[in-house]
This record gives sequence, C-alpha cells and structure tokens, in this order.
Amino acid sequence: MFDVVTRWNRDCTGLSRRDVLRIGTLGFTGLTLADALRLEAAANSPTPNAQRPTPSAHSCIFLWLAGGPSHLETFDPKPDAPSEIRGQFSTIPAANGTRFGELLPLLAKQADQFSVIRSLTHSDNDHDHAQRQMQSGYRFDVGLAYPSYGSVVGRELGEKRAGLPPYMLFSGRGSGAEGPGYLGAAYQPFAIAGDPSNPGFTIRDVTPPGKVSADRLDRRRRMISALDEFQRTAEAKAPLAGTLEQFVGKAYGLITSPAAKRAFNLAEEKDALRDRYGRNILGQSCLLARRLIEAGVRFVTIPNGGWDTHENHFDQVKRDLQPRLDQAYSALLADLKDRALLDSTLVLCTGEFGRTPRVNPKAGRDHWPSVFSACIGGGGVKTGMVVGASDETASFPVERPVKVEDLAATIYHAVGVDAHKEYMTPQGRPAPIVYGGSAVSELF
Repeated sequence: MFDVVTRWNRDCTGLSRRDVLRIGTLGFTGLTLADALRLEAAANSPTPNAQRPTPSAHSCIFLWLAGGPSHLETFDPKPDAPSEIRGQFSTIPAANGTRFGELLPLLAKQADQFSVIRSLTHSDNDHDHAQRQMQSGYRFDVGLAYPSYGSVVGRELGEKRAGLPPYMLFSGRGSGAEGPGYLGAAYQPFAIAGDPSNPGFTIRDVTPPGKVSADRLDRRRRMISALDEFQRTAEAKAPLAGTLEQFVGKAYGLITSPAAKRAFNLAEEKDALRDRYGRNILGQSCLLARRLIEAGVRFVTIPNGGWDTHENHFDQVKRDLQPRLDQAYSALLADLKDRALLDSTLVLCTGEFGRTPRVNPKAGRDHWPSVFSACIGGGGVKTGMVVGASDETASFPVERPVKVEDLAATIYHAVGVDAHKEYMTPQGRPAPIVYGGSAVSELF
C-alpha cells in the first residue's frame, strides 16, 4: 500500500488533516492488492438462510457533505422565522410543493425526482464521531469500528461485474468513516485519488504508470507465481480459498480490465455534458460515479468537504458550496434518468449533522445534530415526498423523527441487504448490520 496526499483540509478542531488515500497497487511484487483480494475470499461466507429483502436498487451513489451542511439554507428553510434564525437568503418554490433555499434552483426544479427527510436526528456533536455514525448506522464506539454502508454492500453482494470492485471511494477526508471497520481490509473501498476535472487524471491501479509496460507487468506476475510455489505448502495449511497466484491473477485482471479502463475515461463524454456537471472536482466526480455505476460498480461514495461553516457561513455557501452542489447533484439525477439508470440507482445526499438555527456572532452556524435533512431518490424509492418535519426554528423534529439507524436500514432495504443479519466481531460478539433500525416505510 502507499499513501497519496491529495489536499489538506481543516475543520473546527483546528487540526489539519491530510486527505490520505491508501491505494492497492502492484508496487514491487503485487502482493498488496492480491493480499486484500485473498482476504476477501477468506472472509465469512454469507449466511445460507439469510432473508434478504427484494432489492429496488442495484447500486448506490452517496454524496457525502463533510462538515455538516445547514438545513436552513438548503432543504428545510424557515422563511417566517426571525432574521437571526432565517439568515440572509430567501426561498424558492420546489417541485415537491415545498420550498428550498434560493441557492438551489436546479434541485428545486427536480424535487419530484427525490424525497427529503427533514427530521433526521442524533446527539453527537463531534465531526469524527458523527461521520462514523452517519456512514455506518452505529454510534461511535472507541473499542470497535463499525463498517460503512459501502463495505457492507460489498461484503454482502460482491462484485456485480468481474474486474470492477463493488465499492469505490473518491478523495475523502481520511477520517476512516468510509472504511470497512471490523470487517477488515478485504472490504476496504477502492480509493480514487486525484481530481477527475484535471486533464491528466488517471487511476493508478487501472492505468499503469507510463514507464511500466505490459511486458514488465507480465514479468512481475511471473515472479509472483514463482514466489507462490515457495508458499504453496503453507497456503495449503491455512484456511484460505485458493493460492496467492489466483489472487494475483485477479489483481492483474483489475488493472488490465478494458471495462475498468473505459469506465474511468471521461474523455468519452461530450463536452456539453461535462459542462452540465461542472468542470470541478465535485461535478466530474459525480459524472465519473455515473460511469462507474453504469459499468457495474455497486456503491460509490463521493465526499464533498468544506461545509463546516462556523464563520462567514453565508459568503461560503453562496460563493462556492451550494452552487456546485446544485449543479452537480441535479446533473447527476438528470443524467441517470436520461440513461434509464435512476430507477435502479439509489442516490443519497447528506452530511454528519446540520447547523445551528441561530446565527453566531461570526456570521456562522455551528454544529447541530438535533435535526437536519437528507435527500434520497432513485433506486425504487418514492419521490417528491417530504418525510418528517422540524419545528418553526428548525431546532428539533416535531413530526416523524428519523434516527440514523433508520436511515441505514432504509439504504440496506433498498439495495437488498438484510439489515438484521449478524456478523461476528473480532471480540467474538455477534453484531447485527444495523441495531434496532427500521426502514422508512413511507419511501417504499
């Protein structure tokens, strides 16, 4: 494994975090990615009698708004509240019969293509803890890391198409929230480093470095085959499925897969469509996510940071955050629909919490997990709906509170994963995929 530092982020903890992405690569011997694939085959097999729900979605795209977007400026504005709560912006009518913040005109027009949950709630005010909770369905536990949605989907459903990993992750904040938790490295997401909007964008594990020829890769593979002969006796004694050579072959197949190479080739898309998404990292990541889903990837997470707006909140969301989200998210929905992919692709958009109803003295909004919003559409769920409601100041839910475990159960129900199935933790304790949650029935 090696680390690629893609950019630096700073949140309100005051600590700079490198966006570190660990990418499986052939490297010197090719053992890293092969070992991960090897571990995958050795992991617990699915429970034979597990009762999986009938899936309404065959794949999922998760737009992850890291830092916590304000629900008051997006999907749950309060136009009649006092100015210190309402904020600086007005509202606009949305196609679902409600009102959105004025900075989301494209999404407002498409509000009949997704549903809004306005009553999400939890009690964790810490970024890292809340991120882990929102991406796993479990409250943070210092003694046990729970697997993210994408890792569970990869574990339960496996590859949809040979040569493409089931779970892919775009450049993230490095918090570990998107990872496999106690499921282990076999279910780590395939990490996509870099900015897809850059002209020279490539994927290191799909496009070999320019100085590494196909012949050189073949020589490496033959060398690994020889190493495998040395290990064969030990392999036979270990409770693993197959030999190292088999998994090296699978790893080799991934980086030489024509389907994988084509999926990452954004140059195939028309300029007009690329412009529609936005020529920036979020827009082009959303476009690439559509291509990956189309090619056969099951779950793609797209982190979009910068939403931790304690200061100059209104300037930040107006200048950059909401216009980019509005453009990219709306283009993704329209593109999926145009290609007849929206009905089979669940699209989720949320962050770890909302922002405080009252504007602070620095013209910012602080952390607020008591109530916030999420958007969910495609994948066979009902659209144009509003589930739940917050009070007149967007401070607390007053109708149909939706807990994080309910959201998790909803995701798993849509993609056909039994949320009540139990795994065994490294401590030897059974743990259900989701503890106590129920899918939001109104959406099905």
